[in-house]
Amino acid sequence: MEAELGTLAAQGATALVGLVVADAWLKMKHGSRRITRWFSRRGAEGELDAVREELESARQQGDERSAADRVAADLERRLVRIFEDDPEAAEELRPLLAEVLPGTSYDIAFDVPGAAPAAPGAQPDHLPVLTGTFSNRIAELDRMDALCGGPDRVGLAVLAGLPGVGKTAIACRWADKERARFPDGLFYVDYAALRDESAVGAAMGHAVTSQALASILRALLGSDADISEKFDELRRQYETHSRDRRMLVLIDNVTMASQARALIPTGRGSTVMVTSRHKLGELVAQDGAELIALKPLDAEGGLTLLTDHCGAETVAAETAAAERLVDLCGGLPVALRIVATRLTTGDAPSLTYLAEELEDEAERLEGISLPGSLPGDTYSLSAVLGPSYRLLPPGPARLFRLLGWLPAGLFDESVAAAAAGVDRRTARRLLRELAAASLLETDRDGRYRVHDLVRLYARERAVAEERPTEETALIERVTTHYLVLAALADRAQRRDRLRVADLTELLERATDPFSAPAGPAPLTWLDAECPAILAVLRAAVRHRLYALAWPLAEAFTVLFLHHRYLGAWKESLSLGVEAAAALTADPATPAGTAEQALAGEARLRSLLSRPLTDLGEHDRAGAELERAVALAEPTDRLLLRASVQEFHGRHLERDDPARAVAAYRYCLDLNRRAQDRRGEALALLFLGSALDAQGDHEQALILLGRARADLLGLPEPDERMAARALLALGRARAHRDEFDEAFRDLETAADTLRERRAYSYEADAREALADLAERTGRHLDRVRAWLTRALEIHEANGNRRADDLRRRLDDDLS
Repeated sequence: MEAELGTLAAQGATALVGLVVADAWLKMKHGSRRITRWFSRRGAEGELDAVREELESARQQGDERSAADRVAADLERRLVRIFEDDPEAAEELRPLLAEVLPGTSYDIAFDVPGAAPAAPGAQPDHLPVLTGTFSNRIAELDRMDALCGGPDRVGLAVLAGLPGVGKTAIACRWADKERARFPDGLFYVDYAALRDESAVGAAMGHAVTSQALASILRALLGSDADISEKFDELRRQYETHSRDRRMLVLIDNVTMASQARALIPTGRGSTVMVTSRHKLGELVAQDGAELIALKPLDAEGGLTLLTDHCGAETVAAETAAAERLVDLCGGLPVALRIVATRLTTGDAPSLTYLAEELEDEAERLEGISLPGSLPGDTYSLSAVLGPSYRLLPPGPARLFRLLGWLPAGLFDESVAAAAAGVDRRTARRLLRELAAASLLETDRDGRYRVHDLVRLYARERAVAEERPTEETALIERVTTHYLVLAALADRAQRRDRLRVADLTELLERATDPFSAPAGPAPLTWLDAECPAILAVLRAAVRHRLYALAWPLAEAFTVLFLHHRYLGAWKESLSLGVEAAAALTADPATPAGTAEQALAGEARLRSLLSRPLTDLGEHDRAGAELERAVALAEPTDRLLLRASVQEFHGRHLERDDPARAVAAYRYCLDLNRRAQDRRGEALALLFLGSALDAQGDHEQALILLGRARADLLGLPEPDERMAARALLALGRARAHRDEFDEAFRDLETAADTLRERRAYSYEADAREALADLAERTGRHLDRVRAWLTRALEIHEANGNRRADDLRRRLDDDLS
């Protein structure tokens, strides 16, 4: 390999210098521009201009011959270094030199590999030799069997997928399996070996397609004679000579529909199998091709591949590490083969070692690589993905890079538009181009996702090619986007809830999707976007975008008030607290911004006490509330102080009921002074519950009844909190032995809370029903169903009470 590259460098240098000496270089406008771009892409801008200038200077001094030898030697060394840094560069240079050097004696091949004429009477067979093992893909192979080549038609299928997903492997495996179906020849064309990536459109298509047609015709006819050099004539010859033949044409690495269309034979029973990183929609729509989208392997398939390469004993000994490697490689076959080879060649001591190495995102792409045969040469995932990226036009290429910095795993076109700083129409067009190139996947709900390893490669390119400040700018745009939408969703869910962050100016400029007739339900949208918003929050804090981060955490809380995903809620509020505290501690923060951030910190700390309490972290919950009270009390924000006292009272109920009642009475007074009807009703609800727990059931029933009536009587009735008041009423009635009324209230509350999607409180109601049933001996046949439903909710939310319920259900069975 090293000798071959050295020969190519010597031949290329001599040829190019010879063209300059003969004054032929500038006359070859198209070819010279393409070779110039080849040098430019490898950091050698002006290389050939420098050659020409040096030779011109030597010519004027009468020393052209010796200068030519010297310049050719220098250029040869430069080419060798380029080949060492980028092994693909040699394959790209070969066809370029062939184009500018027609008819020369230089040994530069430009042909389809393996397309030699068959021996007389022999079946042409140009399929690549199968090497290594092949596993999985049974469903895809079965589908290929069903799709391809009936006796009365020509079968046409497109295997599309991201680089390294195994398109060529499965196509060659299927073709080898089906040899007997094609008695008149099996032909293989690899456009990657022909492609000049600096050319686009028809300039690229006709040149390489002509080469492919000529190659197949030579094999069909057994001779080079009478094969035309013109594309249209080549196509007519191909149609004629393939008409009565049943043949298979496997076309690898297609980038344009026209490259495959020209090679479709006319003989019935023939099949054309195309592999492409693009989905080639034109070939599907116009030519009736069947699209087979090849996805990465699932967990089982990935383990099978590792077992095939590393051995069953090795995988069985480190099953957890093997499973983690499949996950870290995203099921991408090429990545799994690389890490398996690192193990089998001794480059890594164990699967556990590999899994630990790849765990760090910053090191993952480097870990998925193998040393090459030349010094500094590597075979890596980046090299596999590189050609697809380099073929992208500037607009999609930029969006691809920026998506590497996007924190969200799933995203829609509006998020992509924010990331790139473009309008939605432009983002939609660019996303479609990336999806067509298999660099994006489209989810069932219309959102997009980037394979984890592709995302890391995109990030690698962004770091190399974008401005140093662009990542923070992107995170700022995306965080602002999510802040606006989360705030609008929060307000659509309930207008009169306490909010500290003043987002008036920001929201005035926004279009509210939740108010549209066919708009999404606020909680449904927040639920779907929960992982993305959490990831954006992390990124915003990491980039010190504190003024955006804490308001986002506050707006995001509306989701968790209805769906208590305790781990996510805790992290979200902790990030918000960190951001608000950082703003107030920074002396450079403007006074108004610092005052609002301090109030925000108090609000977020009090909210944080709820997931902490449900997770059993009572001491930390108490500390957060003490700090929240200390921050809120000196302010003139009555509603903030009232809210903090409400959360403080709920925490105190556990160990100090008397102080809890005092906190609720203070909360009630603050809400009355602020003339907030909803806040007053909520204070009555919690005060009534606390009095019931202390044994004052009569007064509790009065306050809870008033709270429920006031909540339902608001201009915007609060049915969810009214149902919680009914739940408290049911408990109070049970304490007074009013069992019929208690069952009625608890069942109604449970059903309403389920309808309002307040599942955590629905679980409380179901448990209360089960407790009452066991206490009274009534409705015992329903106890298990009530407890099972409560267990489902607590397990989904990560609540520690799930363990107690599970034991309770197990005890009932025993």
